[in-house]
Amino acid sequence: MAKPPRTEPRAAPLRLLHVHSSFDPGGKELRCVALINAFGPAVAHSIVSAVPGAMGAARHVARGIPVLRIGLPGLVGGPWPRRMEALARAMKGYDLILTYNWGAMNAVLAHTLFGKRHGLAPLIHHEDGFNSDEAAGLKPTRNWFRMLALARAQALVVPSRGLERIALDHWGQPPARVHRIANGVVTKAYAGKAARDALPRVIKHPGELWVGTFSGLRPVKHLTRLVRAFAALPEPWQLVIVGDGPDHDAIRAEAIRLDIGHRVHLPGFVANPAKVAGLFDLFALSSDSEQFPISVVEAMAAGLAVVSPAVGDIAEMVSAANRPFITPPGDEGALTAALADLAALPAERKRIGGENRARARAEYEFSDMVGRHAALYARAMGRAAFP
Repeated sequence: MAKPPRTEPRAAPLRLLHVHSSFDPGGKELRCVALINAFGPAVAHSIVSAVPGAMGAARHVARGIPVLRIGLPGLVGGPWPRRMEALARAMKGYDLILTYNWGAMNAVLAHTLFGKRHGLAPLIHHEDGFNSDEAAGLKPTRNWFRMLALARAQALVVPSRGLERIALDHWGQPPARVHRIANGVVTKAYAGKAARDALPRVIKHPGELWVGTFSGLRPVKHLTRLVRAFAALPEPWQLVIVGDGPDHDAIRAEAIRLDIGHRVHLPGFVANPAKVAGLFDLFALSSDSEQFPISVVEAMAAGLAVVSPAVGDIAEMVSAANRPFITPPGDEGALTAALADLAALPAERKRIGGENRARARAEYEFSDMVGRHAALYARAMGRAAFP
């Protein structure tokens, strides 16, 4: 009787713990999901949100990838030793711990204080920017807290040059710990035309021109400012703000106050911006705080000109031809003028959009972003490759 063929035992998946300030859909959360999907089923993920119930981005993890939604004690509240040790104890059993933004900083501190005692896996922290409470300036107490908490982190990942400078100058991080990895997208996915009914509840009609944006509807994004800047554009133009968030009603109210409610559209969150970006004729942001927004990379990959305040790395991200339309932060008049200028210049929009697309393909490709994260994660775990 023939012996059955010998099979090698299947290796258990690597186990990663992701600790987020929130896991509702936003730039950093959707980048995390994109990386999870790129790493595939060889990696199992446990995802934590410091905001209870804010787990909407988990819906976009691909089928077949093992994901658990879990809670951790002590993420919110004062960093008292007993609370920090309980948090450290709850992070046992993983191969790598990944933390994200200020809302996860208690987990970073717990790892620094008690990680060695409890045999915790290496920790890599990711910082992507600031909410409205730090948009106007860094808080010295938070700088000190980050400096202390990050003392034993394996690495700190930032997407922008601005955050890199902050990490070195204000958080006291050694250069070898700080890794700048630009956000990237699958640029070829943005090359095609979009169906005119690609958005829910909004159809692009012949003759319309769209100013579009992808953004969380949050105060720091100042989308009522964008509504006011858009109001001066002539009737064929429509403003389409794609995203969800607590400022929905305020944006709608501002549009109605300016008597342009019929030209301002809020279709909600869209899981695949590549299917929508081709509907836009011009892309705009109005935020007070960005670092390296994925939405700008998406707009560039779609061949769009960009109007935005010069926050974070945006002025460096776009092509040289686009930079005259990146305006001083907080200057609503300049934003309004830049939007009006580009709206009136279709040939210039096309030329700038083509240069932006070429730059996105050369600098911000998704595979490069995945490869750099994978290499960093592998080094942290002492592996030759990840996964």
